Amino acid sequence: MNNTEQPEISIVVPIFSEVDNVKELHREIVEACRTAGCRYEIIFVDDGSTDGTGEVLKELSPLVTITMRRNFGQTAAMDAGIKQAKYRYIVTMDGDRQNDPADIPRLVEEIEKSGKDVVSGWRRKRKDPFMKRFVSRGAHALRRMMIRDGIHDSGCSLKIYRRECFTNVNLYGEMHRFIPAVLKIKGFSIGEVEVNHRPRTSGRTKYNWKRSVKGFLDMLSVWFWNKYAVRPLHFLGGLGILCILFGFVFSGIGIVFYLQGNNLFRNVLPVAAVFMFITGVQLFVSGLMADMLAKTYFASTRDVSYSIKSVEVR
Repeated sequence: MNNTEQPEISIVVPIFSEVDNVKELHREIVEACRTAGCRYEIIFVDDGSTDGTGEVLKELSPLVTITMRRNFGQTAAMDAGIKQAKYRYIVTMDGDRQNDPADIPRLVEEIEKSGKDVVSGWRRKRKDPFMKRFVSRGAHALRRMMIRDGIHDSGCSLKIYRRECFTNVNLYGEMHRFIPAVLKIKGFSIGEVEVNHRPRTSGRTKYNWKRSVKGFLDMLSVWFWNKYAVRPLHFLGGLGILCILFGFVFSGIGIVFYLQGNNLFRNVLPVAAVFMFITGVQLFVSGLMADMLAKTYFASTRDVSYSIKSVEVR
């Protein structure tokens, strides 16, 4: 680092049953931060581990250990760690040692040099199994079409953020993959840098088809939030007006048929017209209510979907 001011970073690592990885990961993080000359804190979030990970964490220092009451998921654990962080920059990474802590100085250098609010790691040469890479590429194609966050590898947990990025931001579901997209919606600038990716050498992967489905649903949530969070009436009201217009069209066609002497009692047009009118009115009213709820949400207090058992600083 060429800056005269010593960089201050908080490293947040969600951990779930990684008993064979946490000790060496901690050592690598400490080594990387000391080599970079950073003032740092390391925050490991034990997300309900059941394999003795918590006991190993008690032996490590310097370390802030957040222990969750049960397994709430990677996103909740990351959110808890981010809220605990105290330094100017927040680095997030996985606990399976596939992210390389030696890349931390590069992330710090890039965010200071570029002036970006977020710098995301890009695992250009991934060391994952074929199926995982295949699913990831499919998700990447969908993400580019729907939310367009401007980065190649949103699923890479190794990222660095300015602390102010997380003011009034709560993470939930599988949203950790879409943090850059959420922040871009709020107007923050996003950058990217290539990082090393290592094969898993111990422990078991936590990824499965359920997480892929949850991630897809959260992607839809981010898309809708980006488009209509502050104007749900535009979406629901627009659909409502469209349905009402179809109702008028069906009514018009029905009137023409009636004037031509056709019996409408056995025709679907009157039913279709009434159905479209009712549906349109319901959608429009729902849009008005959603608009009011959105305004209430943005003015309401914050809430989180998890519970922390303890926080230890050593």
